[in-house]
Amino acid sequence: MAVVLPVLFALLAAFSNALATVLQRKAALTVPQSQGFRPGLVLDLLRRPVWLGGMLAVVVAGVSQAVALATGPLSLVQPLFVLELPLALLLASLATGRRLAPAVWLAVGGVVVGLGIALVSAAPDAGEEDVALDRWLPALVACAGAAVLLAAAGLRRAVGKARAGCLGAATAVCYALTAALMKDSMRVLDTDGVAGFLTAWQTYAFAAAGVGAVLLLEHAMQGGPLVASQPALTLGDAAVSLMLGVVLYREEVRAGWWVLPQLLGVAVVVAGVLTLARRGIDLRETNKMPEATK
Repeated sequence: MAVVLPVLFALLAAFSNALATVLQRKAALTVPQSQGFRPGLVLDLLRRPVWLGGMLAVVVAGVSQAVALATGPLSLVQPLFVLELPLALLLASLATGRRLAPAVWLAVGGVVVGLGIALVSAAPDAGEEDVALDRWLPALVACAGAAVLLAAAGLRRAVGKARAGCLGAATAVCYALTAALMKDSMRVLDTDGVAGFLTAWQTYAFAAAGVGAVLLLEHAMQGGPLVASQPALTLGDAAVSLMLGVVLYREEVRAGWWVLPQLLGVAVVVAGVLTLARRGIDLRETNKMPEATK
């Protein structure tokens, strides 16, 4: 039960995020394209009901993720979000009425099986619940610096793979940091109640990181093809979250010969994600959904 609960809520969060991706991608392609970082982009999107539906899915995902992080290790919960990509493509397939090719189905199976092999062989433990401030500070500086540098590098480039990849990677760093901060704020809520939660710096830090991630995600979606942004986002989130789990929460994974199946699982996941991003349904085609869904 100690593992089942966080896994179930992580899967619910992954599904909700996949639904949000499809809806937000559809909305992002209906507003004027932006060459630079434009906070006003969100104001344009607020007038799109489909984007508001996507944000509702984001809220459901956030609540589910909070429960998962409160009950399980960061290095277990966040890698499960790799499933967002195959789930998003399956939802896009339903939205467009297009069937997925056999190679895409094979890649979906590869992601699921590879992720299962990697997590079962890694068997991440719960680690420490309380993270000291002296461990938080360098992690915050490193993540913020990496996100800013990646975003700046992407925004300097024209619309295309390089721009989308950099912005996707910056979004991944923000998402991973948001999850790490959310996990600590859930601990504060459990130990100090609502009053402690509302006065804890972690609460406002994860809210700020989350807002930054949403802004970067919208620009990444407009920045170039899915084949560039989605692998950087999907794999980057899992990788950074694993590092933060080890560094901040002292979570441990199996070593020794267990590293071999872990690497095998990761390799299968990477191959599957790259295949899905390259051969999956273009989410631009969700604009062909029936009028009732707009």
